[in-house]
Amino acid sequence: MKEKENKIGKVVLWIVLIAVAAIQLFPLIWLVDFSLGSSNEMFTNGLLIIPEKIRWDNYVKAFVDGNFLHYLRNSILINTLAVILVVIISIMAAFACQRMKWKLNGFVSTLLVLGMMIPIHATLLPNYKIYSALHLTDTVWALLIPYVAFSMPQGMFLMTGFIQALPKELEEAAVMDGCGIYRIVFQIVTPLLKPSIATVAIMTFLNNWNEFMMASTYLSTPTWKTLPFSVLEFTGEYSSNYAVQFAVMALTAAPAVIVYVILNKHITKGVAMGAVKG
Repeated sequence: MKEKENKIGKVVLWIVLIAVAAIQLFPLIWLVDFSLGSSNEMFTNGLLIIPEKIRWDNYVKAFVDGNFLHYLRNSILINTLAVILVVIISIMAAFACQRMKWKLNGFVSTLLVLGMMIPIHATLLPNYKIYSALHLTDTVWALLIPYVAFSMPQGMFLMTGFIQALPKELEEAAVMDGCGIYRIVFQIVTPLLKPSIATVAIMTFLNNWNEFMMASTYLSTPTWKTLPFSVLEFTGEYSSNYAVQFAVMALTAAPAVIVYVILNKHITKGVAMGAVKG
């Protein structure tokens, strides 16, 4: 009887999980479906359509007229720099607050982690005035600084859990061998943080990839605009061509979706290990 109840429970669980997955995936399926049709077909009945003809030219227009390559290059460059800086700063900050004994280490650790509670919208105007005074608007720093600042608290939180679980004897032995602080951090500790580094890097990339609010506030010229701005390229000539707009949205979302699908197990593994070890 108990075995039968367990089987029924598993079936119910699978049904619920499949339903949740379908609900989560439907917007993406809907987006791709309508991006392959014509704008006229969008106004037909039904949630999805079967295009009379697959319109790959929608993606060609989106790729060319949306300055996709230019914005993609900017997004990759800015996000790569943000990931590198967040990982390095998170490792150093977590090590300093967990392993090094100094007067304000507990206070500083709490203060940095509390950064996760600060909403982005509360910082837009103050940051804009600071950047204007320092002539940083319309530069790569206008995005890089806030991307690193808002991602670092989460990165430090995850790194802290891993560093707490590392045996102190490794660092003590390194000190006995004459290692300096930077050699201990980057040659002894960092190689042991690979799961956490992967998790922080992936989450930082995904959190900042489609960010638009800060980019639209701090940037006014196309020089450093990122991929979400490619959608705005169609507000004029293609404002009524919804199929092309959906195509550029699909292209914009594709890199983040691909990264998440390929590296999802590393995110789950890193967060779970960090939670257990912390």
